[in-house]
Amino acid sequence: QVQVVESGGGLVQAGGSLRLSCAVSGPIYKINEVEWHRQAPGMQRELVAEFTGGGTTNYAEFASGRFVISRDNAKNTVYLQLNSLNAEDTAVYLCRVNAQFSIYFPAQDYWGQGTQVTVSS
Repeated sequence: QVQVVESGGGLVQAGGSLRLSCAVSGPIYKINEVEWHRQAPGMQRELVAEFTGGGTTNYAEFASGRFVISRDNAKNTVYLQLNSLNAEDTAVYLCRVNAQFSIYFPAQDYWGQGTQVTVSS
């Protein structure tokens, strides 16, 4: 079973930085796109940044210039560097991975439980 585990969240002051990790484990044949989402209390989940299946990156407007998505293929881990944080960035950050665990089965979406980011003003 493919598992997705996020880590790296915490409490940070406004203007500070955090690096989040999204580790993918299990029997993996191929990872396609990987996305970071976030969800604040009472708000809809929103896309933050992504690696597309072709390997390109996209960012939400609020993330562009402040957040950086990167990956370590050897570790099956995707990172999200959060810089210049403000109170509006407070949310649970979740990772969505579209992957195949076997060549004989179609790709599926896998979500982690999320990691809490709290920014104090």
